[in-house]
Amino acid sequence: MPIYRLFERQAFDPEQVAMLAQVFEEALPLLGLTDREDQVTLLVAHRIIELAQTGVRDPARLKALILDEFRKP
Repeated sequence: MPIYRLFERQAFDPEQVAMLAQVFEEALPLLGLTDREDQVTLLVAHRIIELAQTGVRDPARLKALILDEFRKP
């Protein structure tokens, strides 16, 4: 499933979907993720959605939170 469909299925307007998708696209290479079918990649997308649903809408903050959470120690 294309990851953008996950974002579109949520209660976000088109501009927010674009922002979430951009955060997702920027975070993946920084996390060393290339396989779009990888379960970790899907977890990243779901976590972006969860954070946005709690009110985190600043792209830089959202990306920083994702990187902090998923980077390997």
